[in-house]
Amino acid sequence: MSDLDPETFDSRKYVEDFPKLQRAYKNAFETMNDAYDSELVHAIDQQVLAESEPFYEGDGEFRIELPEDPYDRLDGVLVDEAKFEGVMETYVEELKSEIARTFSV
Repeated sequence: MSDLDPETFDSRKYVEDFPKLQRAYKNAFETMNDAYDSELVHAIDQQVLAESEPFYEGDGEFRIELPEDPYDRLDGVLVDEAKFEGVMETYVEELKSEIARTFSV
């Protein structure tokens, strides 16, 4: 979908394009799970990113809006906030790259 624009993406992301978004999230999860603590990656996936919102900014750039206080959402995983922030930042960048790749922008 090379003619993607922010309005089209926003109106279609949870309808026609939902399978593509699911694939992008799954690919990002698999990449992160191979490189980082799987317990932390799974917690971020289920407790933070499950409530995230992807937006297309245009020019091939995506933004991921996270829920409020993502670190405080973690339950059942002991990790210091600095480590969490580093993994979370990397995960979001990986996710944005996967979405861009999936949507061919």
